[in-house]
Amino acid sequence: MARRRYETAHEQFRDACREFLTREVVPHHAQWERDGIVDREVWRKAGKAGLLGIGVAPEYGGGGEPDFRYPAVFAQEIMWARATAPGFVAHNDVIATYLAERTTEEQRRRWLPGLCSGELIAAIAMSEPDAGSNVADIRTTAVRDGDCYVLNGQKTFITNGENADVVVVAAKTAPERGAQGISLLVVERGTPGFTRGPRMEKLGWHASDTCELFFDDCRVPAENLIGKENAGFAYLMAALPRERLSIATVAVGAAERMLADTLEYARTREAFGQTIGSFQHNRFQLATMDTELTVAQVFLDHCIAELNAGRLSVTDAAKVKWWTTELQVDIANRCLQIHGGYGYLKESPISREWANSRVQTIYGGTTEVMKELIGRSLGL
Repeated sequence: MARRRYETAHEQFRDACREFLTREVVPHHAQWERDGIVDREVWRKAGKAGLLGIGVAPEYGGGGEPDFRYPAVFAQEIMWARATAPGFVAHNDVIATYLAERTTEEQRRRWLPGLCSGELIAAIAMSEPDAGSNVADIRTTAVRDGDCYVLNGQKTFITNGENADVVVVAAKTAPERGAQGISLLVVERGTPGFTRGPRMEKLGWHASDTCELFFDDCRVPAENLIGKENAGFAYLMAALPRERLSIATVAVGAAERMLADTLEYARTREAFGQTIGSFQHNRFQLATMDTELTVAQVFLDHCIAELNAGRLSVTDAAKVKWWTTELQVDIANRCLQIHGGYGYLKESPISREWANSRVQTIYGGTTEVMKELIGRSLGL
């Protein structure tokens, strides 16, 4: 089905994304998967190609394009390239948004040009060993001491954690106030007391560097506070719909690629003297997945339009996040089954997609948390 919400300019941008990924990412991706991290040079190349800071104002080196369809196109093409790194999506759709919308002019001039050029890589640190989906339970603290905050705590599962030059850290500046006592601080590479753990070995997304971050009496300049003190939770909640929409975009893009690959396999693989796609069970499975994915595409496009109009609600973001990510996992499972024994081989693209899909229903808020939010909206 034609995606009518995408116009000529978006398709031209899609071509540029595809050309960049084909040239700069795909040839190196297998090595990055083995290394567990990407070469920083690819970030600089992405910046030069205009693929970073898409929504950041031009005076800071960004694309000045608020239309979410552009980063959505980039995310879709990353999935079609079967790339699990670099962490461009988190960099563009999550961190750059915080640093463009909640910062002072001095902070924007200090950080945004580097984020847009790829000289600076960004990460956001919310999750902790004992606090995942419920951000209010974080234990990391930041105590004001003169012109600094003294930061103590531990963060885990941090995407871009090893490569990051600037990290947006959620910490409690007023622990007695619970969620209303959270602030956001930017911790820069080389700050004394800021260390990183070893790379975490994950089920999938192997090329995406992920690690724990540690803050031991880490003195962060007070000028690195984002927005107002104790307003961090409100900032996080306001940004979550966009983050969840971004995850949904990845889910649909990945599912589209898996279905396309499986259709090609079903048309060519033979068993019992006929192509496996000609068996009614497989044909019905593929027809079902195609229909489900079409419905998901329509809902995703609707939510993108709502975000662009400033109307995407927390509830609809939760709906699109859980529905598309669960569908991605389900499609990965069914597509692997159709591939049979070849699908179970580690080098098989569908086996990697099957492993990569699983985290989608976990980060950005688990499916269960999404349904809880929806349930509350129903007055339950």
